Amino acid sequence: MILIGLGSNLASNPDSNRGGQELSSPRQVLKAALKEMPTCGITVKQVSYFYESAPVPMSDQPWFVNGVAAVETALSPADLLEKLHEIEHDLGRKRHVRWEARIIDLDIIAYDDQILPSLTLWAIKAKDLIPDEIVIPHPRMHDRLFVLKPLMDICPDWTHPVLGKTVESMIGQASQDEDQSIRRMGIE
Repeated sequence: MILIGLGSNLASNPDSNRGGQELSSPRQVLKAALKEMPTCGITVKQVSYFYESAPVPMSDQPWFVNGVAAVETALSPADLLEKLHEIEHDLGRKRHVRWEARIIDLDIIAYDDQILPSLTLWAIKAKDLIPDEIVIPHPRMHDRLFVLKPLMDICPDWTHPVLGKTVESMIGQASQDEDQSIRRMGIE
């Protein structure tokens, strides 16, 4: 199972993205990203509910809308990440400062049971704020309720291939470790 994390806390105007479309809310931005995936060889199989969450680390920027999608693709993890970055760019994302407000953020949460760069190096690379190579599963997903709650919607039985923990146990741990404000959004 390939899992993609989606997040947005800014709308996109026609001038900021190559598609020239107005996306008046972060929720619309996420939907546009999901719609773009099949054109890049990424088949969306399932999408979680969307959740509103406070920024991590805490700041005065707008709350995020987050979700998780289960996808299928023939792309390698590196090629998939490249395609996700292309979608981000097409929707108007410009990278300036780490943890800034952003139109779109697409992360590979898991790629089947692969551990990259390797089981031995995963914990070392996971500590790097800006790793020099791809790290899968996502190095901080197990600490973030805005990833875990949507993940619970679509694959509650998923187990972290490095930590050996279920989604439910990671939610329990993340809830105890840090005050993270999150709420599920209603259906449109």
